Amino acid sequence: MNSQTRWDLDYLALAKFWAERKSKDPSTQVGAVLVSPDNTQVILAYNGFPQGMDDNPVLYNNRNVKLSRTIHAELNAIILSRRDLRNYTIYTWPFPPCDKCALHVIQAGIKRVVALRPTLEQKKRWGAQFEIAYISFREADVVIKLYRGDEL
Repeated sequence: MNSQTRWDLDYLALAKFWAERKSKDPSTQVGAVLVSPDNTQVILAYNGFPQGMDDNPVLYNNRNVKLSRTIHAELNAIILSRRDLRNYTIYTWPFPPCDKCALHVIQAGIKRVVALRPTLEQKKRWGAQFEIAYISFREADVVIKLYRGDEL
């Protein structure tokens, strides 16, 4: 295993840990890790409600409330970074960014996306969004690396 693959798998494991530890969403826990090109700066984020808003876990059980308040992990990482993200890598768990998050990733100047290859269930649910994201990444010259779950 080469050193880039080792870094990738370690940061994916960190995104998984952060999602499972911090996200209050009972159905879809998502984590994101932003990493500088030299691997010295790391930003952790997860999907959740904005700071200052009621974050009671009961609110996550109402789908309409949850969807209207939740900031995706990828966007949360970009917002919370408060720095120039050109040439950074973003690691997402448990699947690649959606089509909307892909646009934020591109606009932030992030040049590499690492995620798990979506499962069949995830493809059924969000496959069209993933495909649009992949098209956007290719058009903007953002590299996307997808690993199999058994590679972790």
